[in-house]
Amino acid sequence: MSSTPAEAPTPGFAQVGSRYYPTLVAVFTALVIISNVTATKSVALGPIITDGGFIVFPLTYVIGDVLSEVYGFAAARRAILLGFAMNILAALAFWVTVYLPAYADYPNQEHFANVVGSYTGLIVAGLAGFLVGQTINAWAVVAIKERTKERHLWARLIGSTFAGQFGDTLVFCAIAAAVIGISSFHDFVVYAALGWFYKTAVEVFMLPVTYRVIATVKRREPSYQPML
Repeated sequence: MSSTPAEAPTPGFAQVGSRYYPTLVAVFTALVIISNVTATKSVALGPIITDGGFIVFPLTYVIGDVLSEVYGFAAARRAILLGFAMNILAALAFWVTVYLPAYADYPNQEHFANVVGSYTGLIVAGLAGFLVGQTINAWAVVAIKERTKERHLWARLIGSTFAGQFGDTLVFCAIAAAVIGISSFHDFVVYAALGWFYKTAVEVFMLPVTYRVIATVKRREPSYQPML
């Protein structure tokens, strides 16, 4: 009785069965959860109004670019949905913890509940922006790659970043502004515009690192076949 042959690799992309894909997905998911927790605090750096998520959130797009470029849209979408599910699980775990009976001398119940309440609002904002932005980002990388093949990686990374970060930031800020106390239209515009500019600038600045990671993963992935 003959065995079913393994699925042939798609030119231009690798299969997800190696150790690199789950490692990238794990880092991606952790960065999303960390950025949502840190985003519960609004931050004013002089005239710049933002939230604590600015510290690590742009790195999720760097990992998203690697996943899309090496493994394709379906594999990147799988990572996005896993990040979505883990954020929901985190929110549920936090709320269960809020309602568990506190030790008599525990002094931070109210503060913890306030942070979890903010986190939940930002989960809604973050997941909405995350799904929109990461989907646009992954689609753009793959769509541009179909036209440029293995050439002009910079165009795929920058083009997808501009589009994905714009969609993500607009959706996220529209929901998150009220959660973190931004009430005026002027402050909202500053919050959204500077957020988009900053996150895009970080990705452009990180291009040499992204290039190196993509080249390393492509070289070490046995199932990767260049798109010629």
